[in-house]
Amino acid sequence: MIYLDNAATGGFKPDSVISAATAALAAPANPGRSGHKLSVACLERVFACRNLLSEFFGGYGYERVIFTKNCTEALNIALFSLPRGKIITTVAEHNSVLRPLERLKREGAVVEYIPLNSAGDIDMAALERAARGAEPPRAAVITLASNVTGTAPDIARVKKILPENCLLVCDGAQACGHVPIDIGSLGIDALAVAGHKGMLGIQGSGALLFSQRFNPQPIMFGGTGSESYNPDMPDFYPDKLESGTLNFPAIASLAEGVLYLIQRQEEHRAAVQNYTAQTIENLKNIRGVQVFSNPNPYGIVSFRLENMQSEMAAYALSEEFDICVRGGLHCSPLIHRALGSDGLVRASFSAFTSPSAAVELASAVSALAARKN
Repeated sequence: MIYLDNAATGGFKPDSVISAATAALAAPANPGRSGHKLSVACLERVFACRNLLSEFFGGYGYERVIFTKNCTEALNIALFSLPRGKIITTVAEHNSVLRPLERLKREGAVVEYIPLNSAGDIDMAALERAARGAEPPRAAVITLASNVTGTAPDIARVKKILPENCLLVCDGAQACGHVPIDIGSLGIDALAVAGHKGMLGIQGSGALLFSQRFNPQPIMFGGTGSESYNPDMPDFYPDKLESGTLNFPAIASLAEGVLYLIQRQEEHRAAVQNYTAQTIENLKNIRGVQVFSNPNPYGIVSFRLENMQSEMAAYALSEEFDICVRGGLHCSPLIHRALGSDGLVRASFSAFTSPSAAVELASAVSALAARKN
């Protein structure tokens, strides 16, 4: 089986990541909920992971690193904490952004969607008009890399366009781990992280990192192991946003993923960039195939077969050729509308993908494209 669905979840984990998760399962203690040595040891591991993530992303300190079960939960915490008023976002966003914003619209927020330009990138001129309009934006929510095409906005340029007091929230699901991200230097106020994709952790790992000028509010309430006498959530981070038992095996795996990337991120980036470039070149030479991606370090190559619906093509690649890809709208309906697409096939690579995968995918797609309707 050739696994090319890494944008949904990473298909290969380093041995150190698997060992960390396994070791965490073998130490049945709840971090920070008891005073015995096992609980304290687990809590120390959690603390170390907070520090690692803050340093890895140029963050704002360990206390402003919140663990979540996925990137969607991190985005929900951030988005439902935004000040009411005008919010800028883009048509390239995932439903983990679009759906919370639709909820906020029903509560009175004004949401303005920035279109794509002719090259398929975020239209910076439209962004500037929205930022300089009669009603200045209170916040901007922008993905660091599209999960459909792999295009990535120039976040430094975005930051310069936005008003100084406009909060910048970024969806890092497809970008984190693939490229260096320094949120302090970029002026990102909140970064939502998926731990199980480019970060190499296991499923159930995610995080939210946020700046001192952004103070997210809890969307879930419960035990924290601190201030048990207090009927409200503690007013300090991270406890304020972390109710209930943490997913310690996932956090331990994420820490090992970060340590692995510290040594190999540039090597991984180069490999993934090469895979996407090779695949795009191969697919462009197949009659009846339209490619919607350019070479990118996020591993994403989306394409359409003229003679076959995307879901059917993905099914055929799986059943007939043992190649795992994803068809459909990829939970990002607005970018498909902007591209004139009713669904695409997405192949997504990682640094652990076999070097022969690009050639085998092209061969299989060529066979499908040659079929009559």
